[in-house]
Amino acid sequence: MSLLHLLLSGVLLWSSPQTRADTPADTAFHAVSYVEVMASTEPKAIAALKQYRDASRTKDGSIRLDLFEQIGRPGHFVIVETWRDQPAFDARGATIRKPLLDALQPIRVSAYDDRPYKTLTVRSASAAVNNQAVSVVTHVDVSPDPRVAGLLARLAEASRQEAGNVRFDVLQHAMRANHFTVIETWQSQKALDAHAAAAHTKQYRDELQPMTGSPLDERVYRAVQ
Repeated sequence: MSLLHLLLSGVLLWSSPQTRADTPADTAFHAVSYVEVMASTEPKAIAALKQYRDASRTKDGSIRLDLFEQIGRPGHFVIVETWRDQPAFDARGATIRKPLLDALQPIRVSAYDDRPYKTLTVRSASAAVNNQAVSVVTHVDVSPDPRVAGLLARLAEASRQEAGNVRFDVLQHAMRANHFTVIETWQSQKALDAHAAAAHTKQYRDELQPMTGSPLDERVYRAVQ
């Protein structure tokens, strides 16, 4: 058995939500990738990232790929990918990955940082995104605690019911079970502000705070179309 399989079968058990025995396993593979480039080279980076995004979407097993740029920080990007499974992600091949890395190499100020994830809870709302929409990507680093996955799942379920929510997904790192990434999209800054002030959001933060290994890394983005 490979080291990855040992990790997934052992270390991850503490925070994996319980599932019914007859529930099919979720094999979706997610990649959350970060890259920063010099602000003056932002157009070159966007062109290369969009080429990668569009080429990836044509590959077998591609489910979703979104590209975001941080608001107020030109040249700071995050790419969120969902694939049928890890073999499909791996099979996308160097033909689309290498041109991206080659284009970014002379303009980057950080390496292209790929992070592998599995599904904790993923479900998008039916509302269409408008040009005022904002997205939030939050990295949650906690001490090992079996309650965290449940807290995040409940936050996601409650948040999806809020006015203006378009997306609220929670991913769990594939090898470090105490690391999560939350991806949210809201129709407007007003909707995001209302969510931040909601009772269930405050309760989540209050309950999570004693378990955190570092402050929440929460960044606000706009989608790159």
